[in-house]
Amino acid sequence: MKKCCVIGMGPIGNTHARVYTELDFVELAAVCDIRPDRAKAAGEKYGVPWYTDAPTMLKEVKPDFCSVATGGYEYGSDHALPVLQAFEAGCHVLCEKPISNELEPARAMVRKAMEKNLCFGIDFNHRFTPAAYKAKEWQNQGLLGDLLFVNMALWIGKFQKLESPFYHLKALNPHSIDMMRHYCGDIEKVQCFAMKAPGRDIWSTASINMLFKNGAVGHLTSSYDIERGHPMERCEVAGTKGRMVIEDMWREATLYPAGNYEKRVFTNPVFGGYESFYDTFKARITAFAKQIAEGAKPDEIDGSGLDGLMAQTVIQAAIDSLVTGKVVDVEYIL
Repeated sequence: MKKCCVIGMGPIGNTHARVYTELDFVELAAVCDIRPDRAKAAGEKYGVPWYTDAPTMLKEVKPDFCSVATGGYEYGSDHALPVLQAFEAGCHVLCEKPISNELEPARAMVRKAMEKNLCFGIDFNHRFTPAAYKAKEWQNQGLLGDLLFVNMALWIGKFQKLESPFYHLKALNPHSIDMMRHYCGDIEKVQCFAMKAPGRDIWSTASINMLFKNGAVGHLTSSYDIERGHPMERCEVAGTKGRMVIEDMWREATLYPAGNYEKRVFTNPVFGGYESFYDTFKARITAFAKQIAEGAKPDEIDGSGLDGLMAQTVIQAAIDSLVTGKVVDVEYIL
């Protein structure tokens, strides 16, 4: 039985906690939030001790791993401090995306995990679905051939006033970039165009062109300006032998073999399949917990902190392109 804690008890932190209570090989041992009302409410809800200070909790509870689900400026500025505190306490960490809203804190987290030889994961829940796994299986079987292009689109309505002109790019696109890198590898160059939709003062819809290190080309369209509905995400990857499309994370994956009028389709089953977005969180959180329980090495973590840093590096390059109007080289610096 592995002991875990959750730091940051907003809606997402409560989702992490709920998942851990549903796993028979994990004990949710404590929760923490700097807001006493949130910490107390979560502690009472899950029947565990609650804290308002992470180092105190880590020292007293001594968890094997923890989730960091704090927020902050641009939805990521409050991640670094508790992550670093957890690493100093010898604790593996699963952190919410984005890894951080700025690159230097993100680099510091990845470096500290490496220094302490601890596992570091990011909640890239979009790639931990049966449809995404099936698509990767097709790719690994060589059914796509040499990669040619990837088209990614992700949109969700987020209409409240946001504090940063780059909030949408930093907070939403870690998922998109991770999916593109998951199937197509590292990104070498980016060119970003964006708009501020009517009534907006942030860059709320963006179009990003990409060149991958393997020579493939890619495109990402992302938006905060479309009312959430079904569908909300599409990932298309094409190669010399075939093309595959993943619809809505878990809904369906389709393989179109080149020169063949028959296609393969994986469809989320009505009974026993995913029923809601919660299932994507459960799959990703469970995958990390299992890797910890099975003794995975830090470089074996699926959806790692390093992946999070690389995704955020691409996003920063896209922001630099938007500001300068130039094609920007992506520099992966640790």
